[in-house]
Amino acid sequence: MDSTRYSSPFLCSVSDAIRVRHYSRSTEKTYIGWVKRFIYFHNKRHPHDMGAQEVSAFLTHLAVNRNVAPSTQNQAFNALMFLYRAVLDQPIEGLNGVARAKTRQKIPVVLTPEEVQAVLKELDGIYWLAACLMYGSGLRLMECLRLRVMNLDFFTSLN
Repeated sequence: MDSTRYSSPFLCSVSDAIRVRHYSRSTEKTYIGWVKRFIYFHNKRHPHDMGAQEVSAFLTHLAVNRNVAPSTQNQAFNALMFLYRAVLDQPIEGLNGVARAKTRQKIPVVLTPEEVQAVLKELDGIYWLAACLMYGSGLRLMECLRLRVMNLDFFTSLN
């Protein structure tokens, strides 16, 4: 993702601030998305002209009207805090009146060893290899997909 892709010089400056801090590309894309939604929510007002009241109104809108998950609201909150702290150099204070998204009870799904074996039997080739690596080592999807041969240490298990 190239910062020149953004037609707005402001969004380019947000992108540059994210890249200087070596955040991941997915974080950059997500933060830029939240900044855009924030600006559009307030009828394209510049964030420099807004403050805690507008941030609070946006976050409350997400929780009340959009019924987003708590993690989504937290993601938007973090993106806006980054915007005001790192890009605009105007830290936001006093966000006490923000309606919080309701936490949903999430019951984890855990497969039995037999179920895992049945899933792995249905895979072949690189898909089988990736699934085995993720299951056996606890890698996340993107960690597995970015894995290269030079990242593997074949000799530590021989000790």
